[in-house]
Amino acid sequence: MNRRATTLFAALSAAVAALFVADLATGSVNIAAGDVWAALTGGACDTTTRDIILKIRLVKAVMAVMAGAALSIAGLQMQTLFRNPLAGPYVLGISSGASLGVAIFLLGAPLAGIAGSSLVRTLGTAGAAWLGSAAVLSLIMAVSRRIKDIMVILILGMMLGSAVTAVVEILQYLGTEAALKSFVVWTMGSLGDITPQQLGVIAPVLAAGFALAVAAVKPLNMLLLGENYARTMGLDTSHARRTVFLSTVLLAGTVTAFCGPIGFVGLAVPHVARMIFSTADHRTLTLASALTGAAMLLVCDIVSKMLALPVNTVTALFGIPVVVLVVVRNRNMF
Repeated sequence: MNRRATTLFAALSAAVAALFVADLATGSVNIAAGDVWAALTGGACDTTTRDIILKIRLVKAVMAVMAGAALSIAGLQMQTLFRNPLAGPYVLGISSGASLGVAIFLLGAPLAGIAGSSLVRTLGTAGAAWLGSAAVLSLIMAVSRRIKDIMVILILGMMLGSAVTAVVEILQYLGTEAALKSFVVWTMGSLGDITPQQLGVIAPVLAAGFALAVAAVKPLNMLLLGENYARTMGLDTSHARRTVFLSTVLLAGTVTAFCGPIGFVGLAVPHVARMIFSTADHRTLTLASALTGAAMLLVCDIVSKMLALPVNTVTALFGIPVVVLVVVRNRNMF
C-alpha cells in the first residue's frame, strides 16, 4: 500500500471516529462531546446522560457503522460481478427481495399465530430477508449466464424489483391493521429500532459476510479483466460467484431485515471510494468502501435526527447526486 492510500485510510478512519462521536452527541437532547467521551470511557458523567448514550444511542451508532460498511461492500461486489457501475443491492432488486421476505413474515405470521415472541420475530425477520434476497439474486445470476448484455440485466433487475413491490402491495392490502403499520414503519428505514439483543444476532452474521468479502478480493480483481481471462488464470468462476453471492445475501439481506430498505448507499459509495483512492484494486476498495459507507451513513443518521426525517430519505438525497455524477462523467467505468 502506497503512502497516499495509507494517508487516506488514516483520514477516513479519523472521520468515522469523529462522526461516531457526533452521532452519539446528536439527538432530541444534544450532549457535549466531553460528556460523550466520559460516558464511553467510564469517566465522571451524569447518570441520565450516560444512560442515553450507552443504552440508546450507542447501539444505533454501531448499527450505522456496520450497515454503511455492509451495504457499500455489497454494492462494490455487485458492480464488479455484473461489470455494471449502476448495479447494487437496491437497483438489482436484492433489497426488494429481502423486503418481500420480511413482508411475508410480518404480514403473514400474525395470521398464522407464530410471531408472538421477540426472538421468533427477530429470527423470522432475518431469515425471511435472507431467503428473499437470495431468491432474487439467484434469479438474476441465472439470467446473467444466458444474457451477457449488462444493460438488459440491469433492466431485468429493476423490473423484478417492481414485480416484487407489486406483490408486497398485495400483501399490505390483505394484511391486518397492526401488521400493516409495523411493515410500513419498517419500509421507511430506521437505525433506531435495533436492540442490543438484535445486535448480538446482526454482528456475527455481518462478520461472516465481511470475511467472505475479504476472501473474494482476489477473484474480483481477476474478474475485472473478464471471465475468460479469469479462467485462464485458474480461477473457479462458479465458486467465486457463490462466494460473492453468499456475502451479498448476508450483508445486504441482514441490514435490510433489521433496518429496512436503505437505498443508494450500496450504489453510490463504491464510486465515491474509487474517486477518492483512484484505483480499481479490491484490496484497497473493499476497506475504502467500508469506511466511506460507515462515514456516509453516520452523516445521514445525524441529518435525519436533526431534521426528524427517515434515514432512507436522507441517503437518497446524498446518493442521487453521486449516481448522476457517475453516469455523466464515468460512462466507461468498466
